[in-house]
Amino acid sequence: MTGFGSAEDVRDGVSVTAEVRSVNNRFAEISVKLPRQFSSYELEVRDQIRSILQRGKVSVFVQVKLDEEKRVPITVNREKTRALREVLDIVRLEAGIESPVLLEHILRFSEIFDSDTSLLEKNEQIWPLVRETLHRAVDGMKKMRLQEGEELARDILERIASINTELEEIQVLSRDNVSSARERMSDKIAAMTGNDVAYSRERLEMELVMMSDKLDITEECIRFASHNKFFVDEMMSDGSGSGRKLNFLLQEQLREANTIASKSQNADISQKIVFVKEELEKVREQLQNIE
Repeated sequence: MTGFGSAEDVRDGVSVTAEVRSVNNRFAEISVKLPRQFSSYELEVRDQIRSILQRGKVSVFVQVKLDEEKRVPITVNREKTRALREVLDIVRLEAGIESPVLLEHILRFSEIFDSDTSLLEKNEQIWPLVRETLHRAVDGMKKMRLQEGEELARDILERIASINTELEEIQVLSRDNVSSARERMSDKIAAMTGNDVAYSRERLEMELVMMSDKLDITEECIRFASHNKFFVDEMMSDGSGSGRKLNFLLQEQLREANTIASKSQNADISQKIVFVKEELEKVREQLQNIE
C-alpha cells in the first residue's frame, strides 16, 4: 500500500527533517538514506520499518543540519592565520619576491576560518532527536497506509458480496441443469431408436447416472460459499486479514469457479462464472497490496 509521512523538529540548535514513502511491492524492500555520520544507525531504522510492515517498497530520507536562526557565525582561527602569514613570508623571501603578503593572499586559504560544525559530530546526543522525528514520520506513513487499507477492504468485501449473489443464482440454475441434460439425451435416444437402432437400457441408465454426477455442481457451490465466508471472516478479524491466508483462500475460490465452469454445460451458468472470475481477478490484484 502507498503511504507518505514527514516530520520536522528543531532542538538545541539542530534541525532534523525525516520523510518516509512507501509504494506497492510484493515483498518488503527498504531503502535508507541517512547523513554519513549516522550510517551506523541504518540497521536500527530498517528494523523499525520491518516491525510495522511486511510488504511495500519503502524509502527513508533523513536530513540533519544546524538551525539557520541559531547558527554561530564563522570565526577566524588566529593560530592558523599567524602560521600561514609566516609561511607566506618565508616563501616570498625564498622566491626573491619583494612584494609584501597581502590580505587577498591569505584569504585564498579557507583553513584560517572555523565554523561551529562540531555540534553535528555529536552523534550520540543528536540521534535521540533523529529517532523521535523519524518515528513521527513513520507513524504518518502508517496512518496513510491504514486509510488506504480500509478503502481496499471495503472494495474487496463488496466484490465478495456480489460473488455470493451470483453463486446463489448459479445454484438455482443448477437445479434444473441435470434434468434438462437428461431430457436432451433422452430425446436423442428416442430419435435414434426411431430408426430401429438397438441399445442397452441398462447401459443407458448407467450413462445417465454418470452424466448426472458430472453435471452436479452442488458440492462445488457449497465449498465456494464456505471459502467466501472464511475470506470475509479473515478480512474482518482483529489482524485485519493475513495477506498470505487470503491469497490461499482466493486460489481455492478460483479452483471451485473453474470446476463449476467445466461441469455445468449451461450457457447461463458459464456467463455468471465469467463475471465471478473477473471479480476474483480484481480481488487478487488488490490482495497484492495487503500484508
